[in-house]
Amino acid sequence: MVMAGLTAMAQKGEGKGHHGFMKDMTPEQLATLQTKKMTLALELSAKQQQQIQRINLENAELRKAKMEELRTKKESGKREKPTADERFTMLNERLDKKIAAQSELKRILNEEQFEQWKKMQLAKDKHRMHRAREKHGRK
Repeated sequence: MVMAGLTAMAQKGEGKGHHGFMKDMTPEQLATLQTKKMTLALELSAKQQQQIQRINLENAELRKAKMEELRTKKESGKREKPTADERFTMLNERLDKKIAAQSELKRILNEEQFEQWKKMQLAKDKHRMHRAREKHGRK
């Protein structure tokens, strides 16, 4: 639930991009790396690290399961373009998870750490939007 922005790994094809090597990692490995990155950026205490490790592990397990589901659909040829209602539902669920994650982080982090995390999220969102525009030939 937490770190939707920080944990949103590039969803590129297999082996593409600088995140390609991460597709073979276990959820535990991904959660550990993400927690260490946050520890360096936000100077987390040992207690905060434990709490965030648990959250990152839950998120990594959910992402892996979703990626496997999508991969299975793609390989079976049953992956169809979602309807407008399905897209709305998916986006709504994703935003609900981001809101829950932000609330949980706000509970764990102190005010200064939380503000720093928010700034990091905004920068990552801008970077993602820029890359998406480049991918689709827009500027």
